[in-house]
Amino acid sequence: MTITRSFRRPAAIAGIAVASLALAACGGGERPRADLAAAQVSTIGVNSYLWRASLETVSFAPLLQADSAGGVIVTDWYANPSNPGERVKMTVTILDRDLRADALRVAASRQVNQAGNWVDAPVQAATVQRLEDIILTKARELRRQAIAN
Repeated sequence: MTITRSFRRPAAIAGIAVASLALAACGGGERPRADLAAAQVSTIGVNSYLWRASLETVSFAPLLQADSAGGVIVTDWYANPSNPGERVKMTVTILDRDLRADALRVAASRQVNQAGNWVDAPVQAATVQRLEDIILTKARELRRQAIAN
């Protein structure tokens, strides 16, 4: 039994060494290229696809603030020329570096003109949800284009 035990340990070590060498040879010396279009690619403080998609989506309104490090976009009041008695203001906040639905928050304010005074009015929840959907769809498309190139 003592002879068997003394041969088992070196044999096990030799087996591990051979398996390690075999696995190392599988790599072929070439490292896999990083996916440049990964969800977290960003040289700014937030997900770059969400940032670009957000800017494109709210580009119809004048920008008041755009902070890429903090992920905040604030528009100034915008009145649609076909409905000058109503105006909207939006704030887009990107909360994460990942391209995920919960990494985006849109808030909107609406005012209507009543006798020359702007009065706050409710914004339909569906409107804010639709803006978020548009931004997410554009961000995913930007990512798909980056992968294709």
